[in-house]
Amino acid sequence: MYRESNGVWAGMVLAVALLGAAPQPHPGAASAVNVKLSEWNVVLSQASVAAGPVTFVITNAGSIPHGLEVEGQGIEQEIETIQPGASDTLTLTLKPGSYEVYCPVGSDSHKKLGMDTHLKVVSATSPAPPAAPAPSEMSEAHMKAERVQTIRVTGGGPVIQILPGPFPFPDSAAPILKAFGDEREGLESQVKNGPYSNNVVRTSGSFAFTAWDKGAVRDSVAGVAEFATQDGARWKLVMDRVQTKDVPHHPRFGGVIMGLYYHGVTQVHTPLVPTINSAVALWAVAHLYKNDVLVTDNAMVHVMLLSRTRRNGDFALSCWDCSKNKIEELQLQILPGPGEPKFDAPGGFLFVNWEQSQGR
Repeated sequence: MYRESNGVWAGMVLAVALLGAAPQPHPGAASAVNVKLSEWNVVLSQASVAAGPVTFVITNAGSIPHGLEVEGQGIEQEIETIQPGASDTLTLTLKPGSYEVYCPVGSDSHKKLGMDTHLKVVSATSPAPPAAPAPSEMSEAHMKAERVQTIRVTGGGPVIQILPGPFPFPDSAAPILKAFGDEREGLESQVKNGPYSNNVVRTSGSFAFTAWDKGAVRDSVAGVAEFATQDGARWKLVMDRVQTKDVPHHPRFGGVIMGLYYHGVTQVHTPLVPTINSAVALWAVAHLYKNDVLVTDNAMVHVMLLSRTRRNGDFALSCWDCSKNKIEELQLQILPGPGEPKFDAPGGFLFVNWEQSQGR
């Protein structure tokens, strides 16, 4: 009786062990990883997978086109574009190691906006890797070791003020505006009479700032712009903090982003700026003065050091795709803070360019 029950117990232990063991992929059968794409995330159904054939089942849950690229261990394969609401699959044979999984749209601009994650591939006999520590568990030394990118920008060359007027490439922008939902009406109004026009006047001014890219909520900026406008008013802008909330329509402009390819046809932010490359792009909150009198401590500021969009002489917008031009045009756009009245300026905004600027 004892021997029989001992045998039954041994059988039960063996069954439980088999049931609890991690399932092994059938030789030749692909493991599946579900991938969800959205603005601005790539979410994998699992953080690690066994080496061998792996099928990525990809769904674009966002509102604009995205894609998927898998890179690592000598592999670099992509699905270039998946339309909103659509799905696709990508099957690869992966060796053990770490792989970067990201959205390649816009020459990696979507990747730089946060659509980037990693997949760990382990051999079938390897134990599962330990979970990564939560951000709160990261040591102070680790945080300090993170690479910080810094850029110092100085405005130079001719200075122009851009006044309200029609956008010169309405037919090129029209198909892209269809993706903008609730904002489409306002943008179409700006096509007719907005801040992206050839209605410019020469003026004067100076602008210099330093921006630090430390991660979305830790970015910082410090800078001062002083300029005159067409009515003779003197303006001063003091930037001392980065804006980290979502900015319609697209990027999660978590402060400072360096090396971004966007606007125009890229599906990143408004197409009412031609397609450009930028050395730095940021949204900031700033103090604005007019004739030495404070206008607001909550001005919304957009700054880009970007490839030239305007030609010498008349400073008209000269290209729909300006991404291959020299990066030297410094744009400063200033808008009232949420709920604040428009500025006492044409169109209620301030838009000033320094045409031959530099960053280092």
